[in-house]
Parts: sequence; structure tokens; C-alpha cells
Amino acid sequence: MTRIIGIDPGSRHTGYGIIDAQRGRAQLLVAGRISTAAGEMPQRLLQISRELAALIAEYQPEEAAVEQVFVNKNVQSALVLGQARGVAICALAAADLSVAEYTPSSVKQALTGSGRADKLQVQQMVKILLKLQDPLAVDASDALAIALTHAQSRSTVAAVNLASLGVGKRRRSGLRWSRA
Repeated sequence: MTRIIGIDPGSRHTGYGIIDAQRGRAQLLVAGRISTAAGEMPQRLLQISRELAALIAEYQPEEAAVEQVFVNKNVQSALVLGQARGVAICALAAADLSVAEYTPSSVKQALTGSGRADKLQVQQMVKILLKLQDPLAVDASDALAIALTHAQSRSTVAAVNLASLGVGKRRRSGLRWSRA
């Protein structure tokens, strides 16, 4: 079983989600968001860093995944988001976690089958995959979607690696099946 933390960075709200994943199955441990008060950016970034460090210390994830910055027309928003993202990555790196990065469209593709899915569709798939009674807040749901995407990516890589070694493949030999 692998414990994965997913982070959806933001300067006002940073979503987080931690799952245990094994063989295509995932179980929710905790999810939520770090909300910062309006004010000076250094204090907001420090709060994100401290709260992520506390989560990491408490839940001891083994791997991490973060959403890549989506740059739209508002350059200032992208810069602020980049700062929050950098703080999150730094908190993960300080805990010796390797950090995988996924674009918003790759997360949507992995969970819904469409890179153009809307937030509600992603939220519904997170609810279904984690067998939740009610959908979570968007920030937490997005963070879990990132963690689930990473878990799926890991499973795919492991399956490809095993297949290249001939594990799990069988070929017909006379009337019996034998390992390739």
C-alpha cells in the first residue's frame, strides 16, 4: 500500500487530500483545504507551508503529486499561484518526498476520460472512486483527483514494467498454459 498526498495549490485556498492506494484501489484518509486570511503574502505562504508540514508529519505520505500551474490571461494571478505552488513543493521536498506534477487536463483525462471535463464531473468521479457519501469541497476534491491520478499513473507504470519482464503474460503451449 502506498500513501499519496495530492495538493491543489492556491494562495487563498490550498486543497489537500491523502489516500492509501494499492492495486487500483484507493481509500481516503483525510482531505480538506488550508484557507489563508487576506493579508500580506509572506504570512499566507508561511501558513500554507506550516500546515502542509503538519499534515505530512501526521500522515507520513510516501509520495506526492501537485497540480501544475495553469496560466490564463491574468499573469498576476499566475504569479501568485506559482508562489503558493512553490511553497507547497518546498514543504513536500523538506519531508524528502518526490513530487510528481500533473496538468489540469491530464487529471481530468485520468478521472473522467475527457481532458475537458468540468469541476463537477471531476468532483463526482472522486466521490465515486473513493465511495464517499457526499461530494467534498472543490479544493479538496481537486487535490484528491491529483492523488488518484498519481496512483493510476503508478499502477500503469508498474503494469508496463511487469509486462516487459514477462510477468503476468501467458502463452499457449500445446493444451497447457505456461509462462512466457
